[in-house]
Amino acid sequence: MGKVYLIDVTNRDGVQTARLGLSKLAKTMINVYLNEMGVYQSEFGFPTTKHESHYLRANLKLQEMGALQPIRLSGWIRATVEDVEKTFELVPEIKDLNLSISTSKQMIDGKFRGRQNEDSILKMATEALDAARAHGVQTVGINAEDASRTEMDFLLRFACEAKEHGASRFRYCDTLGYDNPFIIYDTCKHLAQECGMPIELHCHDDLGMAVANSVAGAMGVVDGGQDAYINTTVNGIGERAGNADLVAVILALKHSNGLDKKYRFGQPVHLNKAWKICKYASYAFNVPIPINQPGVGANAFAHASGIHADGVLKDPHNYELYDFRDLGRGEPEIFETGREIASGQYSGLAGFRHIMGNLGVDFENRDDAEDILELVRYANVLAQKPLVTDELVFIARYPDVARELMTLVPLGERISDTLKA
Repeated sequence: MGKVYLIDVTNRDGVQTARLGLSKLAKTMINVYLNEMGVYQSEFGFPTTKHESHYLRANLKLQEMGALQPIRLSGWIRATVEDVEKTFELVPEIKDLNLSISTSKQMIDGKFRGRQNEDSILKMATEALDAARAHGVQTVGINAEDASRTEMDFLLRFACEAKEHGASRFRYCDTLGYDNPFIIYDTCKHLAQECGMPIELHCHDDLGMAVANSVAGAMGVVDGGQDAYINTTVNGIGERAGNADLVAVILALKHSNGLDKKYRFGQPVHLNKAWKICKYASYAFNVPIPINQPGVGANAFAHASGIHADGVLKDPHNYELYDFRDLGRGEPEIFETGREIASGQYSGLAGFRHIMGNLGVDFENRDDAEDILELVRYANVLAQKPLVTDELVFIARYPDVARELMTLVPLGERISDTLKA
């Protein structure tokens, strides 16, 4: 029986959301929290994008150090040999990739405007897979963009030939949120049976069905005899109407009628980390969590109706499907209403040492404290908001990694020169 795994794409699809973004430190903290939560893989960025290079390499160093284990870190690129070669020029340590190309007639005609056809799309994808394998990648997924609007015959041909060229997984992309749970179940079960390879579900929420489609698709894959990989984002942040929400997907698989008995996670998933990562992502993106968000919204466990209040006080299971403590909620949050010393881009040493001392971080000497303070100042400049406790502790614990995270390559300077330096 196949298992279900989570691949979070907040640091790739989430940061592509119009008018939103994350600092490199914030993206790193998302990876740290995803690792704590038991997410199998983070699609952590774009290895062909120059300003991502130091961030990507810094996170791979954290992985080597054991600070980001066992989570895998995957880069997203176009399915072209050119992108594969550029990836290994800029981020030679990367071991996991996802290669993406459009497959639907709509995209081939409307996006490529006659420059490509099904045969050339397949040729580009398989040549890119061969190139990635030649570089010794650990895993390489192949993504069919707009798969839900792609003719089944070509989709099967695309997936099966990709498998022959070393693809580890096939990503079925419902790029426009076009599918529904009934159709995606049948489609993904058929793909799993015919191609005999693990399948990822990448669903958007344009029709409000991203979570339902992701879960139904995964059910189809497992029933087809393969492992299923669900793409999620924290708080559902993503392009247009967003992606499948990480916490809602976990809740559905754990608590929807009968699902947990058959469709099980392939590794432990720690739902009690949900509150922390959702609150952090909300702060970092500057997007409030909707009041009715499953599990983590302000009203997820709020009761006003007399009948409901009476029932939940007698037995929470009367009106609550799961316990708020399961999501890491319930601890009191303390807000300072008197004197407060905050860190910022203009912080001084005395105030900074006071803050860090309260966090249990002591410095051996003044020089060490000044070095960390300088990094914290830079991080505040890049984030343009106060750093949270975990960010301050992270910088103090991994100063060399933090320094690389906050290093951008000047325009006109070659990455290869900075790598040598």
